[in-house]
Amino acid sequence: MSTPSPCINICQLDASGAYCVGCLRTLEELRQWGKASEEEKQAILARIEDLQAASFD
Repeated sequence: MSTPSPCINICQLDASGAYCVGCLRTLEELRQWGKASEEEKQAILARIEDLQAASFD
């Protein structure tokens, strides 16, 4: 089974240009997603979850 993209169709970079404000992926993660392995996709999703958790602490 393929890991679904975290994209929520709010495709806009934050003020620093580092992250998409919708899915929180970096530009490099956005570029690589289509050819990333399942393991790489899971690592990206884990980083996003950590970032979201940190923002609520």
